[in-house]
Amino acid sequence: MNQELPHTFNQQRKLLDDILRVESSFDMLARPLEIAGKEARLYYINGFIRSEIMEEVIAFLLRMPGDQAGKTATEFIRRNISNIDAQQETDCDKIVTGVLSGKLCLISAHFTGAVLIEARNYPARGVQEPDDDRALRGSRDSFVETIICNTALIRRRIRDPKLTMEAIQIGKTSRTDVVLCYIEGRADDQYLKKLRGQLSRIETDALTLGQQSLAERLVHSGFNPFPRFRYTERPDSAAASVLEGSVLVMVDTSPAVMILPVSFFQYSQDVNDFYFPPVVGSYLRLVRLSTVFVTLFFTPLWYLLTLHPEWLPPSLAFIYPEDPGPIPLFLQILLVEVVLDSLKLASLNTPNSLSQSLSVIGGLILGDFAIQVGWMTPEIVLYMAFVSIANFAQPSYELGYALKLWRMLLVILVAVADIWGLIGGIIWMGITVATTKTVGQTSYLYPLIPFNGRAMLRLLLRLPEDRPRMGKKPKSVK
Repeated sequence: MNQELPHTFNQQRKLLDDILRVESSFDMLARPLEIAGKEARLYYINGFIRSEIMEEVIAFLLRMPGDQAGKTATEFIRRNISNIDAQQETDCDKIVTGVLSGKLCLISAHFTGAVLIEARNYPARGVQEPDDDRALRGSRDSFVETIICNTALIRRRIRDPKLTMEAIQIGKTSRTDVVLCYIEGRADDQYLKKLRGQLSRIETDALTLGQQSLAERLVHSGFNPFPRFRYTERPDSAAASVLEGSVLVMVDTSPAVMILPVSFFQYSQDVNDFYFPPVVGSYLRLVRLSTVFVTLFFTPLWYLLTLHPEWLPPSLAFIYPEDPGPIPLFLQILLVEVVLDSLKLASLNTPNSLSQSLSVIGGLILGDFAIQVGWMTPEIVLYMAFVSIANFAQPSYELGYALKLWRMLLVILVAVADIWGLIGGIIWMGITVATTKTVGQTSYLYPLIPFNGRAMLRLLLRLPEDRPRMGKKPKSVK
């Protein structure tokens, strides 16, 4: 658009009416007024404006004397507007964006320019305990879909003037608000520069899916399933990450924030580690790390041992199934993997009143009856249930599904090439992890590559002195 607002009231009214399509949209309101004998007009979106502020503004304007109006919008604001956030604007693009964002716009024959008044009240749910990232102890609040509320939750925990909230808009049509949150002096300046550059180069029509739409435009994953972002719905976890030097990316309409930069080992961290004594926190973290290996290698190794029962000592002979059944074992494993995911999807789409029926169907029909019919062996059901429980121990759903896909691939490779398939799959996965780059091209294996012993120890164990600190972030890998 990039055009200035005309100087005459009639031209201003015609231009804004056309751009905002007042006649076509029922919720785009243009209220005609008369201020001290001269025409005026208020533009706003029904549902975005607080009614009490609207009533106060209209009542004041109707009784305002003519000599108090002034000749410019700036003078009008200085003399008459008591609202904290009110500004003069002559750029049509900024005026339209302000109205579409929920601000109140006033034009009048008394003065040039437009007055934008902060009076928005977005429809939003209240702050409540998050569905994910639950903690046995700690705060019970969570981020919501309103970005102003989310920034306030961080400000409440970090009362430092160096805490910076950089706001930008992305999307030609949606013009979605995106905020970079960091502490100046703690976040890496070079990383911030790279991140700003990547955000400024994004060309998209809209971020309709919020943070997920932004994530897909920040980094191209291709066929690599490993996650490149950490998400959290907890303000305390986000604030602790900022104090350690991380950068938060907040997207309006998203009830979670992205934490950058990220490495593979950071997915083993959970907020519960820090709400318990160091010994308990270290134990929980080690259990979580061990479940990564259980989730990834348990079924491929078990299937490999069933192909070579002579490798098993007598004490482990029970591992080999007594009756493998008519269906090959690797197909049984893959079938159970697909069935479990089908049950997860069904649970998401099942009303609460029918959830108990779904549990009966999943537990009896797909479990017990499938064994009796001979579709699968009891060992398969037992071991896959164990792997599924271990998979849920991961706080990151994205990492859990990445491990699941690699586990299925390893099973297929073992079925095709025996032990060499397993070795080749592990090498392939290691190369994939080592070459995975996050936003800003940081190392995905930090602090292992480049090696930082102290940081590695802090990731593996919950040390007594662990507190939010000025930790250095991963160096860029060229």
